[in-house]
Amino acid sequence: MQALPVPTYDDVVDAAARIEGIAHRTPVLTSTTANERTGASIFFKCENLQRMGAFKFRGAYNAISHFDAEQRKAGVLTFSSGNHAQAIALSARLAGIHATIIMPHDAPAAKVAATRGYGGEVIVYDRYKEDREAIGRRLAEERGMTLIPPYDHPHVMAGQGTAVKELIEETGPLDMLFVCLGGGGLLSGSALSAAALSPQCQITGVEPEAGNDGQQSLARGERVRIDVPKTIADGAATQQLGVYTFEVIQRLVQQIVTVSDAQLVDAMRFFAQRMKIVVEPTGCLAAAAVLNGIVPVKGRRVGVVISGGNVDLERLGQFLG
Repeated sequence: MQALPVPTYDDVVDAAARIEGIAHRTPVLTSTTANERTGASIFFKCENLQRMGAFKFRGAYNAISHFDAEQRKAGVLTFSSGNHAQAIALSARLAGIHATIIMPHDAPAAKVAATRGYGGEVIVYDRYKEDREAIGRRLAEERGMTLIPPYDHPHVMAGQGTAVKELIEETGPLDMLFVCLGGGGLLSGSALSAAALSPQCQITGVEPEAGNDGQQSLARGERVRIDVPKTIADGAATQQLGVYTFEVIQRLVQQIVTVSDAQLVDAMRFFAQRMKIVVEPTGCLAAAAVLNGIVPVKGRRVGVVISGGNVDLERLGQFLG
């Protein structure tokens, strides 16, 4: 298969047209408490209220919408710890095609159940002993399926960028934008939109402390691979940025910072108590950096992407208890 070019903002615009009326145009919420705590005007883009509970639906549906008849007949395959798995399963169901998803044995039970509920065939692997990408390539070749990875794919990146496109269209230009960072699909797509619609905006990626491969990569000017990080932010427990995503991040993102698991729990509690919304740990990365003053935001107009809300209720109770 011929390699696709690195996406541009034009691809984000195309993706927005493809997902219109299918993906939710999620709300942008504000909080007086958050504004008072930070001294800034903060706009939360609530992708926890997206279909299947995360921004991942945007990129998954956009990617599958590009399939030709032969690809649709063979079906789609992916690997994911949870949200991309659900996104591919739901998008495939809407498109009437088969989906096979490779998921780690310790993925959140709610995410596995939801993936199966959307009709996805789940194949389990050990993330600490097996290589999900190798398993994915082998199965895709054996079955003739199209592999859509969780982040390192131009159509996925363009789809994810539609969230910040909507955010800036609603709020107007922003001074700063904070986006969570795992493999870089959301951050790279968001950067394409912010650079086009709010060129003066400073873009910050936020990773868990245990998994700061992106921070290291940006500092070194090359992709750094780390051991599988152990963090409650399971959606950001990646080992390395993608080739496509790093190219965009290196060009458009000003800085990458980290937050602790304890700060993620505090942010979850803030969202539950003050804003009455459920946000998963990974979804709290960007907000945790802002609320804890990791980067000064006083007096600025700040966009914060809440990436998802898929967390087991039992675990939510433990986090907030």
